[in-house]
Amino acid sequence: MTKKLLLGVEAIGQGAIDGGISGVYAYPGTPSTEITEYIQENVVAISRNIHREWSANEKTAFESALGMSYAGKRAIVCMKHVGLNVAADPFMNSAMTGINGGLIIAVADDPSMHSSQNEQDSRYYGRFAMIPVLEPSNQQEAYDMTRTGFELSEKLGTPVLLRITTRLAHSRAGVIPVESAITENALSLPSDPLQFILLPAFARKRYQTLLDKQSKFEYASEVSPFNSFIDGKDYSLGIVCCGIAMNYLMENFPDGCPYPILKIVHYPLPSKMVKKLEQLVDKMVIIEEGYPIVEEQLKGFFGYGKPVLGKLDGTLPRTGELNPDIIARALNLKSESGSAIPELVTNRPPALCKGCSHHDMFSALDEVTAQYGDGHVFSDIGCYTLGVLPPYHSGFTCVDMGASVTMAKGAADAGLFPAVAVIGDSTFTHSGITGLLDAVYEKSNILIMIGDNESTSMTGGQDSSANGRIESICAGAGVDPEHIHVIQALPRNHEKLVNLIREEIAYNGVSVIIPRRECIQKSARRASESKKQKSGLCAQ
Repeated sequence: MTKKLLLGVEAIGQGAIDGGISGVYAYPGTPSTEITEYIQENVVAISRNIHREWSANEKTAFESALGMSYAGKRAIVCMKHVGLNVAADPFMNSAMTGINGGLIIAVADDPSMHSSQNEQDSRYYGRFAMIPVLEPSNQQEAYDMTRTGFELSEKLGTPVLLRITTRLAHSRAGVIPVESAITENALSLPSDPLQFILLPAFARKRYQTLLDKQSKFEYASEVSPFNSFIDGKDYSLGIVCCGIAMNYLMENFPDGCPYPILKIVHYPLPSKMVKKLEQLVDKMVIIEEGYPIVEEQLKGFFGYGKPVLGKLDGTLPRTGELNPDIIARALNLKSESGSAIPELVTNRPPALCKGCSHHDMFSALDEVTAQYGDGHVFSDIGCYTLGVLPPYHSGFTCVDMGASVTMAKGAADAGLFPAVAVIGDSTFTHSGITGLLDAVYEKSNILIMIGDNESTSMTGGQDSSANGRIESICAGAGVDPEHIHVIQALPRNHEKLVNLIREEIAYNGVSVIIPRRECIQKSARRASESKKQKSGLCAQ
């Protein structure tokens, strides 16, 4: 067996291929994007014709993966933590329907909010839906859990949530894959024809089925090869370590930890293992990346009388990522933290790329809106969100995917004029279209500027579902074609764009302006690839 040096996300992609998937479904979102990209570029996945196209959003991705499971085949659906909010409806209900072919939901959380709006912990979603959760502590486990997770899913008849965090997703380690992949499932329909029908009469029975499975889920975690009890010599303290926190802990004890450790990476909580630790030690410290979900359970549900330390009492910080130094301080060990960063040194703020088409959009928009004062432009999630920063200061909101359109509509409903939404092409198809439908239906007085760089640029330049079709989508949604304008986003068109914005702000209704020019980074990559191909042909 050949060891591979893989990112955590790549280990998941390889594990999915070797686990016998027939499809991966996803919407790009850091830090989960590379799971799908790895499968898209994998020679085996290509030869097997595994489905590996991007979906319009996380909800459509999840429902497609569930449809593949319905047909008896194995599927993985991938997203970042806030993407699970978008997919929450099918996610929660899939716990009720159960699965036919194995189904894994790979969710990448982002503690410290490196590229996200919040730090939410997806383990809560798993507990909310009452399904098994796997949380690998390293890249090898990420591979092994994914590869075997489909079998677990089919054995228990339920979707399985695989939760990773940014540090594991984007760090590399050696991974030993199996020598041969599991054969893909044959096409087969559910044996129970009512399984996936959640009409109330059937759903009540499915809910009871889900409740009846809970003891099986816990037993599976009790006997899981991934959970382990590691004895120690000093019983003054017991340590419960979850996921990647296990690595952080062991970095402080290269010669072995003197305290007994309960490593939990497969949920629900293995209560018998927890009880074993609790009976041995004087107190426990819970080390977990994200929210204090295990700590809360140990303090509350299990009703233990011994002290339980962690994030709730300040032993560990509530915000940001954990690291070996933070854990060392929590355990009163020597910390290797360096000197504080001098105030003279400041972070370099992110900025739009030089030559980005969004510069042209924002310079024109600022010129027009200056006469109205601040607070009239609603932004969204994407590269163009950087327009809220200097030098443009264009945009005063950024809440979630698609919110620019609906927040502009709500502000217009409140009497704000003008109300301008700025949204990108990929975000528009992700969740902006439904807001446009509301605005058209109510004849809302808003201007929507769709910055079309023909790419999902913030996550690496994936193709947008709306490439070349935004204007027809807007017309199909009911926008008057006379108030749909496409303009090439270039400095030479500045005055034309300024005049268009002025005219459409004056129009009492829904209008759309689409400044369009290919992402500068995508254009450079395309030119480089074309040059390589030409060089190859010349060499031949």
